[in-house]
Amino acid sequence: MRGVLLPRPSRPDLRPRTPRLSIVSRSSKRSFSRRLAMAPPPILSLALPSETGRVLSIQSHTVQGYVGNKSAVFPLQLLGYDVDPINSVQFSNHTGYPTFRGQVLNGQQLWDLIEGLGANELLYYTHLLTGYIGSVSFLDTVLQVVERLRSINPGLIYVCDPVMGDEGKLYVPEDLVAVYREKVVPVASMLTPNQFEVELLTGLRVTCERDGLEACNILHAAGPTKVVITSLRIEDNLLLIGSHQKVKGQPPEQFKIVIPNIPAYFTGTGDLMTALLLGWSNKYPDNLDKASELAVSSLQAVLQRTVADYEKAGFDPQSSSLEIRLIQSQDDIRSPQIKYKALKYT
Repeated sequence: MRGVLLPRPSRPDLRPRTPRLSIVSRSSKRSFSRRLAMAPPPILSLALPSETGRVLSIQSHTVQGYVGNKSAVFPLQLLGYDVDPINSVQFSNHTGYPTFRGQVLNGQQLWDLIEGLGANELLYYTHLLTGYIGSVSFLDTVLQVVERLRSINPGLIYVCDPVMGDEGKLYVPEDLVAVYREKVVPVASMLTPNQFEVELLTGLRVTCERDGLEACNILHAAGPTKVVITSLRIEDNLLLIGSHQKVKGQPPEQFKIVIPNIPAYFTGTGDLMTALLLGWSNKYPDNLDKASELAVSSLQAVLQRTVADYEKAGFDPQSSSLEIRLIQSQDDIRSPQIKYKALKYT
C-alpha cells in the first residue's frame, strides 16, 4: 500500500524582519527634524528667568586664582543670578606672579560675541557688570554694548568698577581716564571706585570724609544714582562711603562703614566687592546702606578665612599677595552675618 504524503511541517523563519513602516519612519524623522529646526528648545534663563536677574559680566579671567570674573561670577550665582561672563583677558594667573601667559580680547572680538548673542536673540540682560579694561578701543566697544543692551531692555542696570589704579599708581593707559570720566560715568547706574579712582574721576583730592561725600555728589551730577567708594583711607581709618540719590536733583542719602584693617594684601577683592554690591543692592534696591553692610560683612569673612588658612598652611600672610578662599567661604557669601553697620550722615 502506497503511503500517503503528508505536508512537511513548516520551519519557523528565524530571519530578522524589516518593518513595513520603514518609509513612514524615515518621513517621520524628517518631519521631526524640521520641527526641531523651526522650534529650538527655549533658553530657560530667558523663558524662566531668575527672580534676581541675568548679568552680563565683562572682566578679566585667570585660569588659576580669583580675580575678575573668577571673583565675580560664582558669588553672583550663589546669590541667585544667571551670569554670562565675557573675559576681557584670559591669563594663566594674575600679573602679580613672576610670569604669566595668555590672550587679550580686542574691541572687535568683543563685538563679535555680542553680535553672536544678538543673532540668536540672547541679549536680554537685567544687569551689565564691567571691571578691568585695558584699552580705549575696548572701552569704546563696551559703551556700544551698553547702548545695544539698553535698546533691548531700557531698564538695564549698569554697574561699573572703574579699574584704573590704586594708592596713587595708574595701571591702565592714561587716556582711559578721560573716557571713563566723560563717557562711562554718564551712562553708569552704579559706580564702585576706590579712593584713587574717585579722585581721577572727579578731579577732587579726597583727604577727609567731607571730600568723599562731595566726590559722590559730583558723580551723581554726572549720571549714576548709586556711588560706593569701596576703600577710603583717612589717617589710620579705612572706610567705605556710600551715596544713593533716589530723586534726581535732591540730596542723596549718604553713609559710611568702618572697615577693619587686615595686615595683608589680597588679589581680587575689588572685583568681589563690586559683585557683592550688585547682588545685594538689587535685592534691596532702596536700601544701599543695608546692601553695603551685607557686602562688607561677606567680604571681611572671606578675607579672615583666607588669612587663617594661609597661617594654617604655615605661610606668613604679610609676605606676599594672597589668593582669596572663595569656594571655602560660600556660606558667608550666600548668608552673611552683618557685623559691620552703616552710619548715616545727616
